[in-house]
Amino acid sequence: MAEEVTAGVTNISGTVERITYRNQSNSYTVAEVKLPGETVTVVGMLPFLTEGDCAVFYGEYTVHPTYGRQFKAESFERKTPENAAAVLRYLSSGAIRGVGPATAQRIVEKFGTDTLEIIQNRPQELASIKGISLSKAKAISEEYNKQYGVRDIMLMLSKYNVTPDRCLNIFKHFGAQSVDTIKKNPYVLCEEGLDFRFETAEDIAADIDFDKQSELRITAGLEYVLRKNLLNGHTCLPRTKLLEVACRLLECSPDTAENACDRLIECFRIKEKNVMGVEYLSIPAYYSAEEHIAARLLAVKRYIDRSITADALEIDNVERQLGIKFEELQRKAITEAFESGILVLTGGPGTGKTTTLNAIIKLFENRGLEPELAAPTGRAAKRMTELTGREAKTIHRLLEVEWTDGDRQQFSRNEKNPLSSEVIIIDEASMIDALLFDNLLKALRLSCRIILVGDSDQLPSIGAGNVLGDILASDMFPSIRLNKVFRQASKSMIITNAHAIINGEPPDFSNKNSDCFFLKRTSRADVSRTVTELVSERLPAAYNFDPIRDIQVLCPSRLLDTGTVNLNNMLQTVLNPDTGRKAQLSYKGIYFRVGDKVMQTKNNYDLQYKRDGGEYGTGVFNGDVGYITDIDKRGGIMTVRFDDRTVTYFSEDLSQLEPAYAVTVHKSQGSEYDCVVLPLYDVPTRLRYRNLLYTAVTRAKKLLVAVGDEGIWLEMAANDRKTLRYTFLKQFLKEADVYAAGNIGS
Repeated sequence: MAEEVTAGVTNISGTVERITYRNQSNSYTVAEVKLPGETVTVVGMLPFLTEGDCAVFYGEYTVHPTYGRQFKAESFERKTPENAAAVLRYLSSGAIRGVGPATAQRIVEKFGTDTLEIIQNRPQELASIKGISLSKAKAISEEYNKQYGVRDIMLMLSKYNVTPDRCLNIFKHFGAQSVDTIKKNPYVLCEEGLDFRFETAEDIAADIDFDKQSELRITAGLEYVLRKNLLNGHTCLPRTKLLEVACRLLECSPDTAENACDRLIECFRIKEKNVMGVEYLSIPAYYSAEEHIAARLLAVKRYIDRSITADALEIDNVERQLGIKFEELQRKAITEAFESGILVLTGGPGTGKTTTLNAIIKLFENRGLEPELAAPTGRAAKRMTELTGREAKTIHRLLEVEWTDGDRQQFSRNEKNPLSSEVIIIDEASMIDALLFDNLLKALRLSCRIILVGDSDQLPSIGAGNVLGDILASDMFPSIRLNKVFRQASKSMIITNAHAIINGEPPDFSNKNSDCFFLKRTSRADVSRTVTELVSERLPAAYNFDPIRDIQVLCPSRLLDTGTVNLNNMLQTVLNPDTGRKAQLSYKGIYFRVGDKVMQTKNNYDLQYKRDGGEYGTGVFNGDVGYITDIDKRGGIMTVRFDDRTVTYFSEDLSQLEPAYAVTVHKSQGSEYDCVVLPLYDVPTRLRYRNLLYTAVTRAKKLLVAVGDEGIWLEMAANDRKTLRYTFLKQFLKEADVYAAGNIGS
């Protein structure tokens, strides 16, 4: 048998007889490989391995409990076929798209053992064969070179745990020169679209002795800090702060960072703006987005048709139809919705936002104007549909999101193909980030009225920007804040305490028969144990809640005993334990089992789903919660159900999921739960502020149980510090307004 053992690793050489299984997404392959004297089953991540390949496999023999003796390959190296027969077998296998057995026969008959060299380097010669055009010859060559190009990338990056999908993405960016490009500058991997961690680029750079003082490294580090802070919500950073962080990351002098920063500005890779004597720096795409948002909003404000109004009699008629009596601010909001191009409607729970919104919709419909309803997330859109009785879409679905060949997101609806909407109403507007809002505005006609509905006291968007907050702070557009809690809502202590938080007042937990409780505990272990008991036993027994589907634990942070990581482990152990009979997959120490509640942690517009009615589509979004329904352990495939959609995940997609028995308050935005359990103990100081507590409390529909230190509740309610975000939008709005006023005056 062709076998060698080196340093505990077994190497086997042979010819691939048959591919019996392949997961197209993660390249997990089961192959029958012919060795001298026997045929061996080889398994592993083996991208582009095809029938007819001569290859060396590196790994070890294992015994599978079902499939018996196998060779588990950690890597492989393809060898050039040694004779014309082997070349023919390789090409006839369908390894290269566009080459079938008949075409393969004609090519090998003409070029023999030179066939693969011709395909790789001189494809035009293939066109001399009948049935192969010059364009087809080039396509064959491109496919062949792509396979080898991705293979070379994988061989280079395998030690850094880079997945096949990410290697393919690199190839799409840099083509056949990918390996050379990375060797010349490993930091290109941190560019937008590839988005590698800076630490990974540093590891590669160290291995190839890349100069740590290289300007390529310094400029890449500066851009990386800006992009990383997008994840913290900032669309820009003060120059001094950027340089301070970059110097620590790069271990370079301030002068070195300053000079590199100046060069980035000079070549327009970073945009600068002076605001009240402070220099701020931004990624160009975000600078342009906020600048365009400001210009567009002010254009809508000026352009809108003011002949369309809602008079008092019409509002009275709607009151009679709905059987209600509007408060003064509600009537004002209805009037402004017609008279203004842009309206912001805000207010806390129980203040009548939904009632007001339904009246606005009704009046527009009476005028023959059909409002378009949308929300930033699927859950928020679903809730909007339930509250209004009309279809609401996610903004992505409304804009008809799609992906380019280069795996970049784009929207079919844009300036060249705008929506026909005359009125658009966006719910949960606090969750809209700058880029998404910019794309929405690009797809709207200037004549379209825009109504933004949200709760300004909640946390800002997960994505970069502070769109709703900046619009309100600019004071340039009509905004109505509903503040009266209606009688029915006032009976709920959840709503009462939510408003107390906003006013910085102490909570009321005195009513033992209410829907809002606080259980005092004096240690981390006591808090985590109580939370686990509440979810698994006490609340299901007392209220008939499903412990997985009806109860949600919301944590201020991920860390310590009372954070999501530890509580997810504890809750999974009691709610969905490892019995040995349930299929499971693991990723970086996290075990996913059939029946687990999981959350998508990033927007993935390319994940395919199937709706219950048979409709196919793509897109799963940050914050979507689902349940694992099936696991194919051998293929590394997992099926997750999100409401009425079923999504298939492959092993490399598992990084996008995390257990969701406990989630952070930030991740809960736009969602509501029958019951919320809120651990409040050893909350990091930086998270002890009012709108985080308020957001957590207002997620509960029927019951809220807080556990821990009541003093932390009081401290958070008293701290009215808003989440700090560095953005340009407010400033752009003020500048654009001044400019427009000057032009009008002239």
